[in-house]
Amino acid sequence: MSELREPRFEDFTSWLCVRDELRFRLDASRMGMISQDLDALAPAMEKAFDAMASLEKGAVANPDEGRQVGHYWLRAPKLAPDADRRAEIEGVLELIGDITDAIHSGGIKPPKADKFRNLLIIGIGGSALGPQFIDSALGRPGRDRMRVYFFDNTDPDGMDKVLGAIGRYGLTETLALVISKSGGTKETRNGMLEAERAFGEAGHRFAHHAIAITGIGSKLDRHAESESWIARVPMYDYIGGRTSVMSAVGLLPAALQGLDTQGLLSGAAAMDAATRDRDLRKNPAALLAACWYFATNGKGEKDMVVLPYKDRLELFSKYLQQLVMESLGKELDLDGNVVNQGIAVYGNKGSTDQHAYVQQLREGVNNFFVAFIQVLKDRTGEFFEVEDGATSGDYLNGFFMGTRSALAEKGRQSLTITVEEVSPRSVGMLIALFERAVGFYATLVNINAYHQPGVEAGKKAAEGFLALQKEAEAALRGNLGKAHSAAEIAAVIGAPDRAEAVFLLLEHLAANRSDIEQTGGMEPAAARFSVR
Repeated sequence: MSELREPRFEDFTSWLCVRDELRFRLDASRMGMISQDLDALAPAMEKAFDAMASLEKGAVANPDEGRQVGHYWLRAPKLAPDADRRAEIEGVLELIGDITDAIHSGGIKPPKADKFRNLLIIGIGGSALGPQFIDSALGRPGRDRMRVYFFDNTDPDGMDKVLGAIGRYGLTETLALVISKSGGTKETRNGMLEAERAFGEAGHRFAHHAIAITGIGSKLDRHAESESWIARVPMYDYIGGRTSVMSAVGLLPAALQGLDTQGLLSGAAAMDAATRDRDLRKNPAALLAACWYFATNGKGEKDMVVLPYKDRLELFSKYLQQLVMESLGKELDLDGNVVNQGIAVYGNKGSTDQHAYVQQLREGVNNFFVAFIQVLKDRTGEFFEVEDGATSGDYLNGFFMGTRSALAEKGRQSLTITVEEVSPRSVGMLIALFERAVGFYATLVNINAYHQPGVEAGKKAAEGFLALQKEAEAALRGNLGKAHSAAEIAAVIGAPDRAEAVFLLLEHLAANRSDIEQTGGMEPAAARFSVR
């Protein structure tokens, strides 16, 4: 490792990965690496290149579920390993185009309006984060073909807020996209039921306003078919949620907004092509993975702070949280060893971060590295000087350079990704860059990047708590007029060791059911619950 400092020009240029065909640059000169670090990593990186090539050719890359991992085929169907896969992908692209044309032209319209003008996306995780990021990065308020809203949680107050923004009359011209590959995701199911209720109360049949994006034959697919929804758009088991933005999950919402979906796909495909280069220094994703490996000692010892100096990329850090942390946060490696791998991701935006947490980044605990994202083009219109010789964009660039230098002065690692502008093509490139880096890094540390057992464990635990709630509520209602402690109810249902959980569940019921009362305050031992 070299001493961290402001690099000399020759150091700066020697640690650049420049891809002129992409108008893209990755600067690793402030990571503190030396050439020997990359040389030492070369054999492992060759293995990572081989693993990526096998994945793209159709190898089973998710052995836990016996699944292929095919999100790279979405932007280059010709690379799919067989004709059936190619036909599936191309067929969905054609279906997206047909649906979009019909909705924009009014060929598909709501029963009580001439056109759909609002779009309500109901999903969670990758089924919402991808469309949210695309909307934030590329949306054009006032110029998009449809206004976009999201149900991305099972918070009833949050859904009420969204419905309030749409307005009761607005539902008349609102199209709902319900997105769930399995069709069994409870948060999405709840959002769909809440939407059905809201549409019904406004005098509309939800089926006349709904499209499903889901797996063929899933519970949602069967429900949409039985209720005669407008359309059902398929998702396939070789596409994971966190890498689904280039599938119908991201493309149909973007197309309905009127965004350039072909630009997204072509940008991702171009980055994919660049990151097949087996020269580590010329491969942006491989070099990015090497930076992660070096900064974290291959063990996740440091967090990644993502700082885009562009408002349109504000949600990129949130998008990357799922992509990176769900992919790399694993207890076991591929050999069954306990490794507790992962890279924590958080971020803000420049120059907002300078008024938020750069103080700690510069002078606090050194447990991070920064991924700056620089966008060269300030705006599409004429430049405007806020003072003689300086625009708002000049200030933004100055703050970016100043923050980077201030961190280097204190020996804090950073890398910088530079793109020319925020466009469909560059957004596609950025998504593909980090997808490929995740794949390379996972091979370097010998983990499976394509499953998520921890997420499934959380879902199962939630189901257990809901079952316990039903038991506790039934016991309480079976003793009308009597006040009971949580410990007493826990004993009645045969779960005395779960009194804490019973207390928390009964407290929630008392706050949300008009006929259940809590007395004795918030102290768990003193609280009593009864049915009025």
